[in-house]
Amino acid sequence: MTPPAPLVSRRTPGVPTRMLRPRGAMLGGVCAGLAEHMQWPVNWVRAGAVVFTLLGGGAALLYVWLWALTPLEPATGETDAAASAHRAFPVAPVLVGFAAVAAVIALVTAVVGAYAPAAMVALAALVLTAAAVAWSLLFDRNDPKRSERYGVATRTTAAVGLALTGVLLLATSPPVPATVIAVVMIVGAAGVLAAPAIVRLWTSLLAERAARAQEESRAEVAAHLHDSVLQTLALIQNRAGASSEIARIARAQEHELRDWLFAGTKPSGADFAAQLREVALELELQHAVRFDVVTTGDFTDRSFPAVLAAAREAMLNAARHAGGEVSVYVELSASDLDVYIRDRGPGFDIGAMPEGRMGVRGSIIGRMARHGGTATVTSDENGTQVHLHSPVVAHSGSRSAPSPQSAPSPQSAPEPSEPRASSADTQGTEGRER
Repeated sequence: MTPPAPLVSRRTPGVPTRMLRPRGAMLGGVCAGLAEHMQWPVNWVRAGAVVFTLLGGGAALLYVWLWALTPLEPATGETDAAASAHRAFPVAPVLVGFAAVAAVIALVTAVVGAYAPAAMVALAALVLTAAAVAWSLLFDRNDPKRSERYGVATRTTAAVGLALTGVLLLATSPPVPATVIAVVMIVGAAGVLAAPAIVRLWTSLLAERAARAQEESRAEVAAHLHDSVLQTLALIQNRAGASSEIARIARAQEHELRDWLFAGTKPSGADFAAQLREVALELELQHAVRFDVVTTGDFTDRSFPAVLAAAREAMLNAARHAGGEVSVYVELSASDLDVYIRDRGPGFDIGAMPEGRMGVRGSIIGRMARHGGTATVTSDENGTQVHLHSPVVAHSGSRSAPSPQSAPSPQSAPEPSEPRASSADTQGTEGRER
């Protein structure tokens, strides 16, 4: 028998405290909690409980009452918070042992012909076995120091004892009352073996019902917030303008609130459309820009790392040099993937870019060419459009890792983007390059 952990006083002298049951106890922690609360020796309290229980049973009733109403002491860590109390006394095996003794007595009295006492003792054995199985499922199952093998061994022993006692009792040809008890013992043995599955099914049913209630509550909160707070934040963004700092802060608050409301409902990490929207969200929080992302096609479990990196670079350029409203349109067909990023900035002259500038040439055009695709940049005084085209066969894949030449995930740092060139760099052109 493993002794319980030594009690550490939680009481401050002169300060009244409430009674708490320790997580490491002999049985239920009532005697230890009462001794700690009253500042009495715990062994004296336990001895008094045993004596008064034998004298009339009043102490047992008081013990059960305090067990039900006295809370456990606060958890000291994640392990304690997830686990119940540990009880050093092996209650279930002891009850099975008492049931075995009662079963032997019942069989002996039945053999000598005393069927009435045999039926009563057999009924006591049945009750003790049921109590042992209930303790094993309700308490030992959640005990951090009781293994699953411990519970299985206890319940298997109880089931075998019940079945064997019932069969042997029937073999003595008892009268009707004893026969009924024997049949109940045999049926109860099957119930003991099926009890863990029934408890597991009932627990999962309760958990599913609680999850459904939580989901309904979350939906109600989401609907209320959508009709109030989210609408207000959207109105602030529309009135303030996409390029203002107020709109950026309102956007950040809106996205944070939406992430909290719809936590756990995000699509797969390999979903290209979801990754692109994540890039847009990241850039919106860093720059005074708003991306309108529209996707067509089924992107479930499909990733295009090179196209995503090139699109991120184009979106970053639009956020830095144009701001305001930027539209992103993605179309996925059976054979091709097309991404269009268009801003409404002043534009730039791509032909006037010096050879050393690699923001557009290397990170967008060059990257798409290295992976079998194309990138077309069109710019004028009304804005800039970047068109990324890639064959699906060359880049599609389920959770495929990006090649060494492709850019990292959306959360990683982007490649250096080319700043807009000065008037000397553009050799007198009116536009500015990226």
